[in-house]
Amino acid sequence: MTTHADTHDHHHEPGLQHQFEDMKQQEESVSIGMWMFLVQEIMFFGGLFTAYLVFRSRYPMAFAEASNHLNAFWGGLNTLVLIVSSLTMALAVYYAQKGKRMMQVYMILFTMFFGSVFLGVKVIEYKDKYDNGLIPVAGWNKRATAAEIAVNNTLVLPWEIRADAAAAGGKDEKPYINPTGEFQWRWGHELVKYAEEKGFLTADEKVHYYSNGQFDPFKFQERVRMFYFIYFVMTGLHALHMIVGLGLMAWLLWKAWLGTFSAAYFAPVEMSGLYWHFVDIVWIFLFPLLYLLGRHFLH
Repeated sequence: MTTHADTHDHHHEPGLQHQFEDMKQQEESVSIGMWMFLVQEIMFFGGLFTAYLVFRSRYPMAFAEASNHLNAFWGGLNTLVLIVSSLTMALAVYYAQKGKRMMQVYMILFTMFFGSVFLGVKVIEYKDKYDNGLIPVAGWNKRATAAEIAVNNTLVLPWEIRADAAAAGGKDEKPYINPTGEFQWRWGHELVKYAEEKGFLTADEKVHYYSNGQFDPFKFQERVRMFYFIYFVMTGLHALHMIVGLGLMAWLLWKAWLGTFSAAYFAPVEMSGLYWHFVDIVWIFLFPLLYLLGRHFLH
């Protein structure tokens, strides 16, 4: 028989919501719900990765050359930042289980800091694409006329492209002239010529780059544009997930500061940690597929 005292104690278990009988049932329900959500997220990103692989298999040289104009340094830095943020998130869960309030606060703050650094680097990268006409939507790129280039000397190429141009004898370095903000591919196409000379440019792929037996820069540019569409969709959605994660961290920080989490109640920290680790893992796949593709051709 349940006494009034038992009922009173039952309703005052830390963090227990009224729709659950006890903490064990609540934790199991929350855990199942989070894993179902993550499975849905895996299917969502899985479709994007499938689209990437399909187009990558059709236009390998265009995707390789487009990838070579991403900044592998920034991508690698962001990879390191997210790996460290996963560590601080795991430590936040650990200290929540131990009931150490201030250590929870510190670890959540560190996690938020690393997440903010990641987004800051993405802003730098996106700005670089805007300045160099690599946003694949017409009219969304920086506008620059030939007269402005001549008068103001506003030509700015990202450092890794300047380095590649110097290594190629300066053949790839061309002025950025874009009066209407169109997507444009101003660099040479040595990779396609190299692939043809070495015999691994297939006849099917060659159809997408050549017209009347001659290399067609516009046709090649449109295949490069496909890479940048995929790049912005995948990295943009990933960044959106990171912003949501930072919102979760802000809520956790407030609750941790109030001393809400303890050895008896830490499920929100643990479930938020699962989400954060998932976002990090997605980037672990995005980095090599987008940034390192075809780098070996440079050597």
